[in-house]
Amino acid sequence: MTSSLIALLATTVEALPEEAVQAVTQGAAAAGEAASFNLWDLVIKASLPVQFIMALLVIASITSWIIIFRKWKVIRRARSEADHFEERFWSGAELSKLYAGTTERNRAMGGLEAIFEAGFREFNRIRQRRGVDARAQLEGAQRAMRATGSRELDGLEHNLELLANIGSTSPYIGLVGTVFGIMVTMHSLVSASKQVGIADVAPGISEALLATAMGLFVAIPAVWAYNRFATGVERLAVRYDAFSEEFSSILQRQAHLDE
Repeated sequence: MTSSLIALLATTVEALPEEAVQAVTQGAAAAGEAASFNLWDLVIKASLPVQFIMALLVIASITSWIIIFRKWKVIRRARSEADHFEERFWSGAELSKLYAGTTERNRAMGGLEAIFEAGFREFNRIRQRRGVDARAQLEGAQRAMRATGSRELDGLEHNLELLANIGSTSPYIGLVGTVFGIMVTMHSLVSASKQVGIADVAPGISEALLATAMGLFVAIPAVWAYNRFATGVERLAVRYDAFSEEFSSILQRQAHLDE
């Protein structure tokens, strides 16, 4: 046993081959670069076409978020105003007093209040004419309410088309950046005289895939917000139509009472 240990200690350890040492060194360097992975470095070192597409995606993202915050406030305000006006309208107040209250306020009307004001104003204007029957009075009020309701919905739908376009085209724009990034990387590797490895291909592929990821990050919130806002506008449109029909019934009864 003792002689075996002495023989083992006496053996000399052979040095590793130089190729193995270089391979280990390169692997450690690649691991160090992977550990210091930085998205900003990928953007800075990206090719010019990819940087241009990334800039477009950043502009599209900023635009979409501006639209999202503004549209969220507009639809929330329209829903709140509709709730408050319906509460006042169905509280039993006289139509003339309610109309006077809407016209005396020094503020812009919108939503159900604007529809009510337009319909009742047109109804009173036609009723002051002589020889006009109840049907003509009602049809005039309905036309005024439809026109005002269309303008209100058009204001609510403003910029929704742009939001939908951003959400639908951003992934394809990012994919174009990916294609350009891969093309530039492949051409640079083909023109290189030395033998290339994964460490040479990884930066170009990473910047190319980053463009696709940016396109998805732009598209996902835009599509989600568009679907939510479109549903909100549709619900408000249903409320506007229902109120117009109910108010038309009230005006019809009042027009027959005046005859």
